[in-house]
Amino acid sequence: MFKHLLFFVLLLPAVAFSQQKQRNDLLVYQDSLKNLGKRMINSEDDLQRKTANYNFIKTLTTALKTPGSFNFKFDSVKTISIVNAPDARFRIFSWHVMNEDGSYRFYGAIQMNNANGPLLLKPLVDYSPFIASPEDTITNNTHWYGAQYYNITIINGAKPYYVLLGWKGNTVKTTKKVIESLSVRDGEPVFGIPVFTGNGKTRSRVVFEYSRQVSMLLKYLPEQQTIVFDNLVAPAKNMPSKEFFGPDLTYNAYKLKNGLWQYQENIDMRNITGANDDLIDPKKQARDDRNAAGAKHP
Repeated sequence: MFKHLLFFVLLLPAVAFSQQKQRNDLLVYQDSLKNLGKRMINSEDDLQRKTANYNFIKTLTTALKTPGSFNFKFDSVKTISIVNAPDARFRIFSWHVMNEDGSYRFYGAIQMNNANGPLLLKPLVDYSPFIASPEDTITNNTHWYGAQYYNITIINGAKPYYVLLGWKGNTVKTTKKVIESLSVRDGEPVFGIPVFTGNGKTRSRVVFEYSRQVSMLLKYLPEQQTIVFDNLVAPAKNMPSKEFFGPDLTYNAYKLKNGLWQYQENIDMRNITGANDDLIDPKKQARDDRNAAGAKHP
């Protein structure tokens, strides 16, 4: 008994030292990711942005191999989004890189919570240009409809699933936002579940496209189990292109009922608490953070 107790007492400093070393390593990786992230967004040269992104991916993958990394927040890396599943089953890293023509490509990874085992990391490969009908298509992590996520919620039931809200910069003329659905089957992520009903059809995900010159409200209200969003319209009948679409000061919603999201049109926002939009597009947010620090940006 005494020998076992003595061994345990002697072991404690070694464990504490190992944990501190792991944290110090993660802090070093975080600092590298912070600097690479700035170059990934700020650099005016297309090749430099993509090179920084390539090194960012390698560094992040190495960092996530560190034991205990799942609980490390990486909160000083402002150029990416990290959303944690409410049941702590996984977390998603997502970010964007602007192409030379002003369009975007998205990158990401799902880190599964495997605290007592090896790294379980699912890369997210942006397949957007090849998905002809995104609202009807079920995909996986290698055929991802890329976006930078800023909210996640879990829908409990016989087959629990998750709903994500994401920003999806598109072209020099339009921006997109996405309501994405995600399930995990046999340890593998599956994007797209036909759970959004009404408004003429059932969708596996919902995609909004509007002028890059305007902002759009898309927000989840947990108390009401409701996703609220701006109604997007063209300013005139002879301007049907999405590059002219913008909010008309009315609002629609998806309301959760029996595991499905039912479309509601022209809702009264005055009766919904917490509906004010506190979201800033990730790219704009990153720029605002850099402006505050006096950083250069394109």
